[in-house]
Order: sequence, then structure tokens, then C-alpha cells
Amino acid sequence: MLKKRASGGDITKTLSAPEYLVCSAQASAVTAVITNPLWLVRVRMFTSQANSPNAYRGLWDGLSTIFHKEGTLGLFRGTTLALVGVSNGAIQFVVYEKMKAWGFDRKRRQHEQAGKVYDREADKLSNLAYTVMSISSKLAALSVTYPYQVVRSRIQNNAQAVLFPTIPATIKRTWAQEGPRGFFRGLGTNLVRVLPGTCVTFVVYENLAWLLRTSAATRAEAGR
Repeated sequence: MLKKRASGGDITKTLSAPEYLVCSAQASAVTAVITNPLWLVRVRMFTSQANSPNAYRGLWDGLSTIFHKEGTLGLFRGTTLALVGVSNGAIQFVVYEKMKAWGFDRKRRQHEQAGKVYDREADKLSNLAYTVMSISSKLAALSVTYPYQVVRSRIQNNAQAVLFPTIPATIKRTWAQEGPRGFFRGLGTNLVRVLPGTCVTFVVYENLAWLLRTSAATRAEAGR
């Protein structure tokens, strides 16, 4: 919907890098705000013992407990950092689109050099290419933005509220005790979690987008 609005209703129009950046940032911001309470409960359930008197019995118990003890604002603890994380998706999409544009340009040149016709059937990269580009763009985004996830998780962990009461204090303590590597704790596990889904999402999207483009062009030609 955001892409359609940015393109003036023409879904086949290629957006510029700034337009992709704005669209992805808007979508990521909305998602971050809506899902923050769920992330908060998840972090606290992971960092507390099951037999602890303050442990949450489930998602609803966690949400209701936070609401009654900390109010509505408590449910959105860490939202500021979540919004900082919007840049993750924005960076990923910009890098991905740039890589994809380079891939298509290279494929067109190869067709021209071989004397082949570059038609809409050929206007598609391989699934391997889409996979490599999705992984590379995700790695680029995480290398820049991952530290915010560490800080956010420590801020939301009520068991460590004394050690990490604020964002500046959390950053300072993490740097002093663990150095730069402390801001990338859990990165390997996070990659195992997100990369498969990222690859599948982009490959399926690109194949569906190509199918819709070719189908629309075929119908347009048939209607002439």
C-alpha cells in the first residue's frame, strides 16, 4: 500500500532509493510500535525463572501484569529504541534494491552482448541471486543496527532494572564491562533466526511480483 501510494498508484513503477527508504521506514515504524508490548513480554519471560513469583504465566498474563503495575506506558518501554531499529529494515531494502538494480543492468548487458532479445520473460533474476542479495542486505543492515537490540533487551529486562535503568547508562555500562563486542551479543543466534525467513520472503515476493508483471502485460496486450 505504501509503495502504491509513493508510485502514484502505478505498482510497476520503479521507485528511487529515497522513496524505498521512506516506505520501508514507515512500515517498520508502525510494526515496531504495535509489536513492542509483545517483545517486552517475550524478553521478560526469557530472562526470568519459571518458578519465580514474578514470572509471567503466558502472554496475556504478562500484558495484564505490566498494564496494572506500570500502566500503559509500561507496555511501550523500549519503544524509542524500537523506532531506532526502523533503520534496520530501511537500510536492508535500500541495499537490496541497489543490488537488484545492478543485477538487472548486468543481465541486460549480457543479453545485448549475446545478441539476445531482453523481453519480459527474461526480466527476472535467478532464485540464487535473490537469496544472495537478501542475505547480503540483511547482514549489512544488522552490522549497523544490531547494537540497539542489545540495549533494548537490557532496558526491558525488569530483573536488571537497577543495572540498566536508562539508555545512556546501559550503553555506558555495556561498553565499560564488555567493550564493542558486548553490543553484538547473540548476533549469531539472531542470524540463524532471521536469515531463513528473509531469504524465503524475498524469493517468494520477487517471483510473485514477476508473475504479476508478466500477467498484467499479457492482459494489456490482449486487450488492444
